[in-house]
Amino acid sequence: MEVFKEYLTGIDHPDHRERTEEVLTWITNTFPTLEGHIKWNTPMFSDHGTYIIGLSTAKHHMSISPERVGMEKFAEEIKEAGFSSTKDLFRIKWNEPVNYELLEKMIQFNIEDKAGYTKFWRE
Repeated sequence: MEVFKEYLTGIDHPDHRERTEEVLTWITNTFPTLEGHIKWNTPMFSDHGTYIIGLSTAKHHMSISPERVGMEKFAEEIKEAGFSSTKDLFRIKWNEPVNYELLEKMIQFNIEDKAGYTKFWRE
């Protein structure tokens, strides 16, 4: 979690900082083989050098990005969970619970789907 310390201290709203730290800690503990990074001022996780998942914070929500393939695969579950989304990310409002079951499925899917992948992003 040390890699995310500076990012977290830059989040002004204490509740948003705490929630972001909670999600980052959960990912770190649930998937201890993933490597945490800050790239483009965004917390993200990789596996053997390839992107798995990232998040970012905004005034009203936290955005989660499993790449477009992950968004397409889980589009129905994202919709059923009530999250707004784009082609590349979905948003969890600060007052909404984190759907850790869905997050775990997305991360596991990317780990398995990109097991032999050698580039950071999918092409």
